[in-house]
Amino acid sequence: MDFWALVKKRRSVRKFDPKRPVSEEQTDKILEAAIWAPSAGNMQCWRFFVVRNPEVKDQLAIRAGHQPFLNDAPVLIVVCADLAQIAHSYGSRGSETFAIQDTAAAIENILLAVTDLGLAACWIGAFDEGRVSNILKLEEGIRPLAMLPIGYAADDPRPPRRRPLSEVVKRID
Repeated sequence: MDFWALVKKRRSVRKFDPKRPVSEEQTDKILEAAIWAPSAGNMQCWRFFVVRNPEVKDQLAIRAGHQPFLNDAPVLIVVCADLAQIAHSYGSRGSETFAIQDTAAAIENILLAVTDLGLAACWIGAFDEGRVSNILKLEEGIRPLAMLPIGYAADDPRPPRRRPLSEVVKRID
């Protein structure tokens, strides 16, 4: 797909068809796109947890404000950062800023790969980090930063309104 068409086709989808599975091959392609994102010092501090277990997805959905579409998606990827790894090279700037930037770049690659494969996803950032860490049994220093439910869209969402460049860009010549 043409890059600009891909960017404009991506949507935040909250209604998934629970009867259409996402294959391991598709999931691996999505994760392959993620690991090609840029990262500070090429540290690649991201960690990805692929959740297919319905009971675990249910627990995670509860910790994300009881959002039921998390359960309907066949795959849920929890994107985490290894704070100790990045702090080792960059100190607090690494763990407080670069880790978030790096995982955000990986997440956008995931969202574009998902769209390119004819799938849909939603970037979820509102959840109880501590409880999600406990559910996934994350090691100390691994911080969950996003949850990405992935599947086939149950309907065709309309394009969202975008603010014009004149409202969001300040040119300094």
